[in-house]
Amino acid sequence: MTKQDLAKFIDSTALSPTLGIREVQTLCQEAESLGFCAVCVPPCWVSYAKSLLSSGRVKIATVVSFPHGNDISSSKAASARDSVAAGADEIDMVMNLTWAKEGNCSALEQDIRSVVLAAKVPVKVILETCLLTDLEIRGACEAAARAGAKFVKTSTGFAKSGATLEAVRLMKASIPTTMEVKASGGIRDEATALAMIKAGATRLGTSSGAAILAGKKASATY
Repeated sequence: MTKQDLAKFIDSTALSPTLGIREVQTLCQEAESLGFCAVCVPPCWVSYAKSLLSSGRVKIATVVSFPHGNDISSSKAASARDSVAAGADEIDMVMNLTWAKEGNCSALEQDIRSVVLAAKVPVKVILETCLLTDLEIRGACEAAARAGAKFVKTSTGFAKSGATLEAVRLMKASIPTTMEVKASGGIRDEATALAMIKAGATRLGTSSGAAILAGKKASATY
C-alpha cells in the first residue's frame, strides 16, 4: 500500500478539551496537504474547519455525546442536526453504553436511529469496545445496523484502552457488508495502521496521521 493510499483511510483527529484555533489550523492544513480522508474535531470547531477546507477534498467529522454517550437521545439528535448545519459531513456518536451493557437493544437501536434520522449524513457509532464483552459488541453492532448507521467505531480514545485487532475482527463479522468499521484509539504507527486495515477497518481515527505516513511512532494518546 502506498502512503497516498494509506492516507485515504485516516480521519485525522483532534478532540482535546483545550483544543485551540492554531491546532485546528494545523490539523486542517496537514489533512489537505497529506490527503487524509477527514478531520474529526469537536462541534464548536466544525464551521471554522469548514472554512479552512472549502475545497471539499477533506471531509469534516465531529462527535456527538462525546465521550460518555449518556445524553438523552433528543439531545444527541439536536447536536447532530446542528453540526451538519454547521458543515459536518459525518457524525461520530457515542452510543448509550448502559443500554448496551444491560442488553436493552431496543432502546440502544432507537438512540442510534434518532441521530441517523436527524443527521442525514453517514453516522459512525462509537462502541467503546474495551468496556464491552464480545456478546455486547455483537449486540451493539446489530443495533447500529438496524438503526441505519454507516459505521461502527471501536473507541473514543478517552477510555482505558483503544482499538484492538480482535475487536475490529469481531465488529467486521457482526455487521452487514454495506457497513464499515472505524478503528480508533492507540493507532500511532504504520504497522498498527496496516494491521487494523487487514483486520477489516476502512477508517482509522488517529492524531498521529503525519507520523504514520512518515514511518515514525508517535507518542500521542489518541
